[in-house]
Amino acid sequence: MSAVTLVVHNQRPNAAELAREAAEWLSARGHEVRMPEVDAEVIGMPDLGVPDEKLAHDVALAVSLGGDGTMLRTVDLVEEGEVPVLGVNVGLLGYLTEVESNALTPALERFFAGDYGIEDRMMLSVTIRSRRSVLDGWSFRALNEAVVEKTQSGHTVRMLVRIGGDVFTSYAADGLIVATPTGSTAYSLSARGPIVSPRHRALLLTPVSPHMLFDRSLVLDPGETLSLEVIGHRPATLSVDGTSVGELGEGDVVDCAPADRSARLVTFGQRNFHRILKAKFGLSDR
Repeated sequence: MSAVTLVVHNQRPNAAELAREAAEWLSARGHEVRMPEVDAEVIGMPDLGVPDEKLAHDVALAVSLGGDGTMLRTVDLVEEGEVPVLGVNVGLLGYLTEVESNALTPALERFFAGDYGIEDRMMLSVTIRSRRSVLDGWSFRALNEAVVEKTQSGHTVRMLVRIGGDVFTSYAADGLIVATPTGSTAYSLSARGPIVSPRHRALLLTPVSPHMLFDRSLVLDPGETLSLEVIGHRPATLSVDGTSVGELGEGDVVDCAPADRSARLVTFGQRNFHRILKAKFGLSDR
């Protein structure tokens, strides 16, 4: 039978209970269940824990039990194996999750019966160039965004932006967000960036509290690349999908481009992104 990876929100008891139920259901039908070692310890099933590098190897499905943050973590753990990810919402309404917690068993039944679809989501490739930092050459993939932002309260950070290798302009701001369409409803949205259909392919550049007249987001063709260079003496920090990577200094560059692979999200029928938006913002029909 198939191997299935479960990834669990560690601070939600109902997510842990759901993981135990899912593990029992899968095991009873002959499926191998794997979990990140820390998750397996939290839910009291340490025998299911495996090293992270085994979570995507020969795995038919990854199940995310939590919210959008857990989805990002799950995608990060299994995307190299191009494993389809089923998002199960445990808590608040999420943009990325596909089913509610009470529908997990029917969703698993449908998946193993072949009654499902796959929605490919563009991911972001993020690479650091530095002449003095150990971060030089480090690369990451992100489903939502990469953020370069200030480290010191009360100060801005200055960044020079290049588009396709050509200088665009310099920014004085609290930070700059480079987002995918999926990430347009995350940090970029809170910085007044545009909402973009997740099925679209584009790069979004959104400044955070810019101290300049030009304060608009840019929506760029996916064939274009973005480079963010720290200029001036104030350091900046880089985070990728909400995880801090490290500190950047003057002359350090973050290159962003579409990744060479997509996140593969399990769907059951056409996913109605606009309906999710309406529910999230409490929009009426009239």
